[in-house]
Amino acid sequence: MAEAERIIGTPGTPDDGGEQTATPGASAADQRPVTDERRPGRGRRIAVLFAVAAFAYALDLVSKMIVVAKLEHHAPIEVIGDWLEFHAIRNPGAAFGFGGAFTIIFTVIAAAVIVVIFRLARKLYSFPWAVALGLLLGGALGNLTDRIFRSPGIFEGQVVDFIAPKGFAVFNLADSAIVCGGILIVLLSFRGLDPDGTVHKD
Repeated sequence: MAEAERIIGTPGTPDDGGEQTATPGASAADQRPVTDERRPGRGRRIAVLFAVAAFAYALDLVSKMIVVAKLEHHAPIEVIGDWLEFHAIRNPGAAFGFGGAFTIIFTVIAAAVIVVIFRLARKLYSFPWAVALGLLLGGALGNLTDRIFRSPGIFEGQVVDFIAPKGFAVFNLADSAIVCGGILIVLLSFRGLDPDGTVHKD
C-alpha cells in the first residue's frame, strides 16, 4: 500500500512546490504541478494593466499635443475662475515641478519604474494591483516620452505641464495618473493585498 501511494501520489498533497492531484486514468501531463504560469486569471490581469496604461498614456499624449498646439505661448485659460487654470509651461524637473536640476536622474528613475512594473506583471493576479500598476506605467511612459523627444535634447527633454490649481504647482495628466496609482498601492498595502492576489495580516 505504501509503495502504491509513493508511485501514484497522495491526492491533494503538493509535490515539489506545485499543487498536484492524482486522478485515476489521467495522463502524466494532466497531473503536472500547477505553477504561476498555469494559474488562471493572470492573463486577464495583465490585459487590464496594459489597457489602463494605454488609456492613461494616450490621454496624456493627446492632451499635451493640444496644449502645445493651442495653449503654449498664449495667456492662461480660466477653467474655474482663478481657482483652476490651463497654463502651459515646460518643466525640467519631476512631477509638480520639483527638482529641475536633475532632469537626467528623473529620466533614469522613470525608466527603472517601467522595468520594475514589467517584472511585477509576471506574478500579477490582483485586479486592483493591475489598475494601480497600469496607472503608474501609463504616467511614467507619458513623462518619459517628453524626456526623450522634447527639447532641449534626448533624456533632457522638458515635460509639458498645464493644469494649474490656485496656490499649487502646475502638473499634467501623467502626474495625476502616477499619484493616483501610488495612492492606490498604499491603500492596497495597508489592506495586506499583494500583487499575486494573496492577503497577509501583520
